[in-house]
Amino acid sequence: MKQPYEDILLEVSGRVATITINRPKVMNAMRSQTVDELIDAISSSGWDRAIGVIVLTGAGDKAFCTGGDQSAHNGQYSGRGTIGMQIEALQSAIRDVPKPVIARVQGYAIGGGNVLATICDLTIAGESATFGQVGPRVGSVDPGFGTAYLARIVGEKKAREIWYLCKRYPAREAQAMGLVNAVVPDDKLDAEVADWCSRILEHSPSALAIAKRSFNADSESIRGISWMGMQTVSYMYDTEESREGVRAFLEKRPPDFRRYAK
Repeated sequence: MKQPYEDILLEVSGRVATITINRPKVMNAMRSQTVDELIDAISSSGWDRAIGVIVLTGAGDKAFCTGGDQSAHNGQYSGRGTIGMQIEALQSAIRDVPKPVIARVQGYAIGGGNVLATICDLTIAGESATFGQVGPRVGSVDPGFGTAYLARIVGEKKAREIWYLCKRYPAREAQAMGLVNAVVPDDKLDAEVADWCSRILEHSPSALAIAKRSFNADSESIRGISWMGMQTVSYMYDTEESREGVRAFLEKRPPDFRRYAK
């Protein structure tokens, strides 16, 4: 895949690659093409020796990313991944590139967007940012890194609360639970991200790569859980219970999951 991309923007300044999910009209929700382009941009930037750090963000000030685009979800998403969208491959790309990946979060980081912020090496948020899960409200879940890895970061009890209750957490609360590294006023967000990138670029790229590999090795078993879990979710998406979640979301009404649960 080569630029120009349709769903994302890739800008390189100095040794920083900034990748922006550019779908503000749908709160930067992802369709299969978005995921494919993100994989391409992260991989090409991450293995480019001229790049020292990657920043992942969303267009506009309303959302970082709100997960999968429900309007593109009809039982299964289109695409080549286990559930259509290559979510496992995207998560692997973020973890596998030997460069720090920073999530720059403004507005909503919900559902799959919350998982993206979780899986990035570092997360810096503006004060208006909001985090949380939505999967069980729409008949979905992100197993593996979205659950088990989240539990490593915020603890088992909090991770279960995040998934079971689908609450929204303001940036300061997300920072207190360990989901976010730093929170700054919205108008200072770009300057803060630039400062963190500058500090990273002062350091040995080989040492940083080894550090990232070492951190990842400790949680690498979760990758297997993720691939197995996504296969199960693929089967779940073919059920009326899951389809009811999508229908209810698009029709802006409460879902009636119990009607279809077996």
